[in-house]
Amino acid sequence: MTGPRTVAVVDADGIGAHLPGALRREGLGCVVVRSDTPSASFAHDRSEAGADVVHTGDLSATAAALRGLGVDFVVAGTESGVLLADALSAALGTPGHGMSVPTARRDKYAMARAVAAAGLATADSLVTGSLPELREWVRRRGEWPVVLKPRASAGTDQVHFCHDEQQVATAFAAVVAATDHYGTRNTTVLAQRYLRGDEYFVNTVSRDGAHHVVEVWRYHKALIAGTVPMYDYEEPVPADDPGVRRVAAYALAVLDALEIRNGSAHTEVMLTAEGPVLVECGARPGGAHTPEVVSRCLGTNQIDLLARVIARPGELADGTLPRYRIGTPLRYVSLISQVDGVAPDAARLAPVRALRSFVELVLTAPEGSPVRPTVDLNSSPGYVYLSAPDPAQIEADYRRLRELERTGLYAAPVPTGGH
Repeated sequence: MTGPRTVAVVDADGIGAHLPGALRREGLGCVVVRSDTPSASFAHDRSEAGADVVHTGDLSATAAALRGLGVDFVVAGTESGVLLADALSAALGTPGHGMSVPTARRDKYAMARAVAAAGLATADSLVTGSLPELREWVRRRGEWPVVLKPRASAGTDQVHFCHDEQQVATAFAAVVAATDHYGTRNTTVLAQRYLRGDEYFVNTVSRDGAHHVVEVWRYHKALIAGTVPMYDYEEPVPADDPGVRRVAAYALAVLDALEIRNGSAHTEVMLTAEGPVLVECGARPGGAHTPEVVSRCLGTNQIDLLARVIARPGELADGTLPRYRIGTPLRYVSLISQVDGVAPDAARLAPVRALRSFVELVLTAPEGSPVRPTVDLNSSPGYVYLSAPDPAQIEADYRRLRELERTGLYAAPVPTGGH
């Protein structure tokens, strides 16, 4: 079984920015495609100098350009590239995902319906553009809290936990007044049953319908302003953990239900008292992790394995891909600002870098640029990796990091000299 020669990556942003280099290390050519709906969460060079092909809405023209460049495989680098990557794969006739209901890989309601049709557990849901209809659904269910979000939310964008009807009305108004990170106005709201349990994510790679679990992590979230969930920190969980085995088996069944056959996926699952239930699934690499740090602690990472199964599909088929194993404990901590401030300079970051378990810091905004109060993952100032043999050291440093954030990490520098 041989792999392709040239791979197109649609919207190589976030963690997807590492993918072209990984593909080239596997000896593959790489073409970067810029979609016409890139995420507003990433800074883009408007000259598009970093893209080999810019999609302007004409699928046939873009497919022809890729055909001329010898592209014989297409993948999404991040969420904004999912639908275009699918459409281009279908147009080129290259290995891709099933196309019976491609919207189910972006639209959370269609996703839940497809997963439920496969006989898998999903959260009770409603899609509506009517507040009275939403209120009736909430009253009929008589269960609090309820979750409200856009049908195509990403990174906790406009996700609300509502504990009463007033919060429902406020959240409904906020969602339908907003535009998502891909430039589309929200005209409806997705309401869902609140799931209680431990939330995990399962990162996978797939080739020709076969799947490989790269890693499983557990989320820990915090509520902002009482109703908005925000990623606090996340940690990898051993592959032999009983909960991980259940969650991973469910996640692979979700991939089949959504016809995710060639590429990568990031599947979020709540392990409830009744069993695993889908939160959502993205047909692209997961999150904003730094591949090198993940490999250092787990022995492998999703980006490198994605490039590997594209180049050498037989390794997935014969089961020779590496399995993850937690070496030194690792924690990924999302930075959270509670104030209007600025991205910190080196002096303010010095106490962060001095933490005994500090591994790496990534800021999403240049030093001195404005920082707003964090309301979702996309407004987080960045993230920090903490790792140490003793989990107690990681916990102590995590608490110290949060204290630094509360006591001036994002404050504007005090001017010195001059008048």
